[in-house]
Amino acid sequence: MKKKVLVGMSGGVDSTVTSILLQKEGYEVEGVYMKLHHKPGYHEENFTKAQRVGEYLGVKVHFLDLSEEFKNNVYDYFVESYKEGLTPNPCVMCNRTIKFGQMVDFADTVGADYVATGHYIKCDGDFIYMAEDPNKDQSYFLCEVKKEVLPRLIFPLGTWVKDDVKAYAANIEVLKDFATQKESSEICFVENTYDEVLSKHMKIDMPGETLDTEGNVVGTHKGYMHYTIGKRKGFFVNGAHDPHFVLEIKPETNQIVVGTKEKLEENVFVVKQINLFKDLTEFDCIVKVRYRTLAVPCHVVIDGEKARVTLKEPVFGLAKGQIAAFYEKDKLIGGGVIC
Repeated sequence: MKKKVLVGMSGGVDSTVTSILLQKEGYEVEGVYMKLHHKPGYHEENFTKAQRVGEYLGVKVHFLDLSEEFKNNVYDYFVESYKEGLTPNPCVMCNRTIKFGQMVDFADTVGADYVATGHYIKCDGDFIYMAEDPNKDQSYFLCEVKKEVLPRLIFPLGTWVKDDVKAYAANIEVLKDFATQKESSEICFVENTYDEVLSKHMKIDMPGETLDTEGNVVGTHKGYMHYTIGKRKGFFVNGAHDPHFVLEIKPETNQIVVGTKEKLEENVFVVKQINLFKDLTEFDCIVKVRYRTLAVPCHVVIDGEKARVTLKEPVFGLAKGQIAAFYEKDKLIGGGVIC
């Protein structure tokens, strides 16, 4: 009997090619389009595309409204994090709670054995691995996914390069336009800038004091929510000759602390919300502290609900609220939230 797989169909080229590949491999494919937010016109356009894929393959495509769950678990977390002076990662939380949380629950209701998406990652049922295409690898964003769902995940694009995916779609007459359509933005509910989203919920333009590391007032800024750790523009420092960077954000007093680049250097940090795919309490690995940074070697010691990460070489611009993803070579072994 054919194994059934539920594919998260977004109306984009990656999930489209994923669906085609899985059907060719002999899976019984069913699709689901997940409505996550209320951007006008967005879902009508993309669900229509997902339905086109369903018609081409002769498979059913469900429409699943998860906008309330998304707001509670992802959108509100994003807004509240900035309010607290943190730097959130909504995609990581969405993968944990929505795409590989709610979607897996929905797979149970339609009798699907597996869940698949167009993510560029590999998974063997026990661990997630970096994709073959280093420019598209999305393993970092899955470090908080619950361990128990891993045996049910399939990612056909983990061995593909993006250009080949587009070329594959371009060769299918009825889906040609999927190969050339504009890529979706990294954060689906952000149209242009984070500021636009935040300004709907709070006052973000509140001039405040810029401090040096000694606590002296050395300039002004336009409101603490405009800044993340490591940012070097958008504030004023009296008489500064060298570039200055944001070192700390003080939301309770609407102040930011700035300093020269060497003061951004960090060798030790702590993470919470630890999520591991193997049982470990003390280990050596490599860690990525942001999506587009190189992984650096480290030693991790878990103590209760938190872990202390000691880096073998320093990183710059470590931001509270961001995600630390732990790897053994290309194998993702888990992650946590920098605190």
